[in-house]
Amino acid sequence: MQPCRKTCSIYMALFALVRRTKCPHAGLIHCRDNAWVSGMADLTFDQLFVVLSATRPSFAEAEQMRQWLAGIDQGAQCLALIEETARGRPCPRCGCGRVHRCGQASGLQRFRCLGCRRSYNALTGTPLARLRKREHWLAYFQCALDSLVVRAAAAKIGVHRTTSFRWRHRFIPAAARNRPTVLGDIVEADETYLLESQKGSRQMTRPARRRGGVSHQRGINGEYDCLLVARDRGGRTLAFHTGRGPVTAALLGACLSPVLLPGAVLYSDGAAAYQRFASLHGITHAWVNVRAGEHARGNIHIQNVNAWHARLKGWLAHFRGVASRYLAHYANWYRLLDERHLGTPTALLVAAARRY
Repeated sequence: MQPCRKTCSIYMALFALVRRTKCPHAGLIHCRDNAWVSGMADLTFDQLFVVLSATRPSFAEAEQMRQWLAGIDQGAQCLALIEETARGRPCPRCGCGRVHRCGQASGLQRFRCLGCRRSYNALTGTPLARLRKREHWLAYFQCALDSLVVRAAAAKIGVHRTTSFRWRHRFIPAAARNRPTVLGDIVEADETYLLESQKGSRQMTRPARRRGGVSHQRGINGEYDCLLVARDRGGRTLAFHTGRGPVTAALLGACLSPVLLPGAVLYSDGAAAYQRFASLHGITHAWVNVRAGEHARGNIHIQNVNAWHARLKGWLAHFRGVASRYLAHYANWYRLLDERHLGTPTALLVAAARRY
């Protein structure tokens, strides 16, 4: 079916406008009448506006034009934020600061290092390198702030579901690198356990469960993923996926030692692993006997971190199960939402585009 002349006029006028703005997606539009396209591309903006004003597009066509123009604007804004974030960076490969401009590619300025003689752009060495469709990135970060599932995010911004899945596990871990390096003077630590999941795996190592299933053994065992959470009284939070089964003193040392200040006080439950860890590292430690029904003893409690666990599990229920290999990604995603200091798409993009 051939499009009507009114629709062709709208598209050709927009195509000419896109070519004038040097949009990287102008090549996606094709027309058999190349002379018509060339003539439209030579028009001024006022002439293009007259052509558009002479048509009466339908609601669907007007909405398509709005989305197209919004995509052009968001793509330019995304490129400007990336360039601004990378301003003054040295070479990502050798660290040399002596560089010069070396053309452009895909809308980004390229540079050549005078030390190693290799070229790079603002995204080289970041998790966002080599990803396409930058005009949709800001919209996808908004989907992340709205906690949309993969298919809903893909439908909202107009990309394939596999692209949506790939972006989720590139964008969120990239932005989550913006995290506290140390916690405060009083730190609550506790672990929570979620049943191991191989969701999405093509080669499962066990028979499939029905609707999530249950563990074959009672208590905490190797069928559960351990998520260790440390949270200070100021609300700064760190989450660590320590593997399967109960947490050990060695795992606590690997996760908590680098983030505890000298002189910090650690509050936990009465698990022996915490007592051994505190003894080995000379950390002031106090605990509550949760098994005996003790939830607080004056200022000593772990209710802040337990409340964070409850909120996390309620949020995870929205996704109907997450794969164990991505559990740390989801925990850090929720941490970003809970802290709220990266509460806009532009803030998330800037955090993701940084090299740490």
